[in-house]
Amino acid sequence: MNGERRAGEAAVRAREVREEAALRQQIVDTVCEMEHLGINQGTSGNVSARWCEGLLITPSGVPSADLTRERIVWMPLDVRDDNPLFEAQRPSSEWRFHRDILSARLDVNAVVHTHSSAATALAIHGRGIPAHHYMVAAAGGNSIRCAPYAIFGSQALSDRALEALRHRFACLLAHHGVIALGPDLSRALWLANEVEVLAKQYLLACQLGEPPLLTDAQMSEVIEKFKGYGPRK
Repeated sequence: MNGERRAGEAAVRAREVREEAALRQQIVDTVCEMEHLGINQGTSGNVSARWCEGLLITPSGVPSADLTRERIVWMPLDVRDDNPLFEAQRPSSEWRFHRDILSARLDVNAVVHTHSSAATALAIHGRGIPAHHYMVAAAGGNSIRCAPYAIFGSQALSDRALEALRHRFACLLAHHGVIALGPDLSRALWLANEVEVLAKQYLLACQLGEPPLLTDAQMSEVIEKFKGYGPRK
């Protein structure tokens, strides 16, 4: 009986190891795709995904070309600044908002942060993205907010990002970039790219003057319609 139990536990552990390795590779692939899409470059931006009682997150200062699944860092959701883990592995400098988002939002399993050009240009002016196009609703509301500036990697930045993300799946960060959330990595990456597309559209439309916006009622209708959008499971 003990032998059967040990065999069962070993099989469960083996499955967990395979699943963790696959998720680590998905994070690596997501970072590479961000660069391919042109929404990130160099060592800017970062990615995380929920795993067990914590999260897997990209390391600090590693370009996509040098990123491997072994370099992805695991940390518990209750991690603090003095965690000894940081002595051996350095997670992204933005680990605080990844931790805080995944702790606060049980509907979210992945976080993608980019420095995409058009969205960041708006964020430099402290401007969000209003309802110039119905796809703004993909972020969960009638606008994509811009969080006030705070220095990168700080708790203040995390706190302001969480407020901007209230009832939303994406926000801009003043003088900084974009955060996009999703139930999985593919959805978070898709939304990060969609935010950049929307920012480009808005900037182009502004060249003809301040663009007309959809009303709150029209956006509510879109949000409701999105609930039934996509393939049936």
